[in-house]
Amino acid sequence: MPWSDGSYKIKKVISIGTVSELTGLSERQIRYYEERKLIFPERSKTGIRKYSFQDVETLIEIANQLEEGVLTHEIRKELKRREQLIDPKVVRNSLLQGQLNAHFK
Repeated sequence: MPWSDGSYKIKKVISIGTVSELTGLSERQIRYYEERKLIFPERSKTGIRKYSFQDVETLIEIANQLEEGVLTHEIRKELKRREQLIDPKVVRNSLLQGQLNAHFK
């Protein structure tokens, strides 16, 4: 199966209108979350925002947290922390460090 690795979730192909329908958020709310650096759509050559399924999930999570009273800067901090945990460079460096530690002990 070509998509069994879940890579389809990160492909930015969804328009803001479709994201609005999927999440129940207005286009204005989605653009506001982008302004607050909570979500990072890609732009087509003509400037149209494109989102991924992962972005849709993140937007729903953001909306739920805001509804619970969490502030946008707190959400941004958490998203950044989470992103660093799964950053391939960080993971690779961590694995290499572990291998070096095991080799020299």
